[in-house]
Amino acid sequence: MAKRQGKPNKKALPGRLRIVAGNWRSRLLQIADVPGLRPTSERARETLFNWLAPQLQGARCLDLFAGTGALGLEALSRGAASAVFVDNSPTAISTLRQNADSLQADAADIIKADAREFLLHASHGPFDIVFVDPPYSMDALGEVCNLLAASGLLRDNALLYLEDDGKRAWPAMPSGWSIDKERTAGNVRYALVSTNS
Repeated sequence: MAKRQGKPNKKALPGRLRIVAGNWRSRLLQIADVPGLRPTSERARETLFNWLAPQLQGARCLDLFAGTGALGLEALSRGAASAVFVDNSPTAISTLRQNADSLQADAADIIKADAREFLLHASHGPFDIVFVDPPYSMDALGEVCNLLAASGLLRDNALLYLEDDGKRAWPAMPSGWSIDKERTAGNVRYALVSTNS
């Protein structure tokens, strides 16, 4: 995030990250000690939520591979109506619950489950916005996008945020889906996808 003139550059404490804007602006979230967990950077979150701003108020969100929950909690901070968080790590889920409790995030529904199993069996939804940021080592974006397309969990014209290793090409998108915006920052590539379903 660029420095604002006249203000010091506030850095999050080690082991924490900061909510960028909204009702919980500048609140710090604990980062769970989970191997391979890499929270979406503040800069990428700022860009993403600028992209999402017109669709965010009142949206129902799904944060798959939630980790710290930074994406879903940022969405709630900025006016989303609800967010479902899915992660299979007990440590991540415990820390996410602590973060949600500290924010009094009553619209957060936290589920310990494998993301792919959740998509196959979920009764939640439909969702307006879905955040998909699996561990890079899984190389799971293509599979997860196909599961989402077949799941019945997406509203018409739902939006997806995808994040992956910057060295890897995007997987083929399901029929009717298109990458609207994308950026690369260091080793990270991220994109906003329209489903047009």
